[in-house]
Amino acid sequence: MTGTDRPVVVSLLAGDGVLGAFGLGVAAEVFGYDHSRFGLPRFDFAIVSTAPGVVRTDTGLAVHAEHGLERLAVSDVVLVTAWEKLSKPVPDEVLEALRAVHARGGQIISHCTGAFVVASAGLLDGKRATTHWRYAGELAARYPAVDVDPRVLYVDEGTLITGAGTAAGVDALLHFVRREWGSAAANALAREMVVPPHRDGGQAQYIDEPVARCEDDLLGLVLDWARAHLAEDISVEVLARRALMSPRSFARRFKATTGTTPHAWLLAQRLAAAETLLEESDAPVEEIARLVGFGTAAGFREQFGRRRGVSPRAYRQTFRAAALVPVSEGSAA
Repeated sequence: MTGTDRPVVVSLLAGDGVLGAFGLGVAAEVFGYDHSRFGLPRFDFAIVSTAPGVVRTDTGLAVHAEHGLERLAVSDVVLVTAWEKLSKPVPDEVLEALRAVHARGGQIISHCTGAFVVASAGLLDGKRATTHWRYAGELAARYPAVDVDPRVLYVDEGTLITGAGTAAGVDALLHFVRREWGSAAANALAREMVVPPHRDGGQAQYIDEPVARCEDDLLGLVLDWARAHLAEDISVEVLARRALMSPRSFARRFKATTGTTPHAWLLAQRLAAAETLLEESDAPVEEIARLVGFGTAAGFREQFGRRRGVSPRAYRQTFRAAALVPVSEGSAA
């Protein structure tokens, strides 16, 4: 991200009464340790508040904010935690600091009701955003200029990423790691954290209807099979047969469970597999297209460019170049 061997400065902005400790822990897990063995840069991670001192969560857990808002001026990444006191205005100095980060191109990532803080600064006007589904209606009502999507896990608007509640914070941060430093690094970090390596942002925040345990287990086996056979021509009919269901029932169950369609899920899996091959192999684009199940190299290039914003060749060059950047040993936490 920095393009040099200096550490990436990451600041977690926490106000007193921060909603839950989960977001704090996830951020510390991702950025508070030395993960250079996974191909990640060193991170200089610290908790920031309006003034240095003790910050308490709504559960009573106390954490120490080492820095005041002045640290945001030198931060590459600012994480905005869940905000409990939505009835109270966000301090002006916090809003000004966030606007300054955004103006110079810094990355801002909100978790849960942290989206309210970012929206208060006017940074989400005209953009898509998400928050915990329980608060999505209130976010949309307070900030009508924001296109609030209550179902998705996270929304990536470039230098602004908004994540939904609780566990979706893991997905948003892994997505950011994947975007900046590649699939191999994100997958290795996910394994270290013992979490799924990739849940697409378009997946649902919660399941709309109960899923029978036997059907859920069988669907999981079908998805595992599909991941292992991406090179094959996989249709809804093929998946439904393996799930012992009709295509219509399978599509309905799949949507209820994952929040997306079988076609969209397969496309996301194929693109993720292609990213790994582009990063870790010298296989030509034509071969990668075949291995991950795209009909032609042209179709692969079109889908990759549409979803990732760059060509497969440019993606490979970016992460090959990143791998050449020296990473110093030792923890930056």
